[in-house]
Amino acid sequence: MNMKKLLIMVLFFAPISLCAQKFGHFNSAELIQSMPEYKTAQAELEKLQKQYEDEIKAMQDEFTRKYQDYESRKDSLPDNIKQRHEQQLQELNARIQQTGQDDQQALQKASAEKMQLIADKVKNAVKAIGDAGGYVYIMDVTAGIPFISEKLSTDITSELKTKLGLK
Repeated sequence: MNMKKLLIMVLFFAPISLCAQKFGHFNSAELIQSMPEYKTAQAELEKLQKQYEDEIKAMQDEFTRKYQDYESRKDSLPDNIKQRHEQQLQELNARIQQTGQDDQQALQKASAEKMQLIADKVKNAVKAIGDAGGYVYIMDVTAGIPFISEKLSTDITSELKTKLGLK
């Protein structure tokens, strides 16, 4: 008989304990775009990109100048000097191509590093809120989760903004 009462109590209280679990969600895209670190990172990346573009443009201008000079004089140059100029132009063109690729990789790396720092800050804030609030699971809805019940899940985006010192 005691076992039967215990089983009934367990079955009775099990649904209550399931309802006591807390779930949360937030929108990381909205959150990150409102962070001053994101705006600073974007400005720094735009400045870096402009520097790379200016460097490539200067190299392209040098190529154009040398090519035009070569074209204007090539008929009067001996073959060995023509070949040397053509080789220099090819090398300069190859340097321009390599510099463009190197700059693109450097820009992507800088972007990834800056975004990782921001993502880590958000992750730490989510973890702190999750631990303090007793959440079982906090989901990021930015990726397009098909359905979240607003009744069973709490939107913690504003709480995260407060935790991160955002308005």
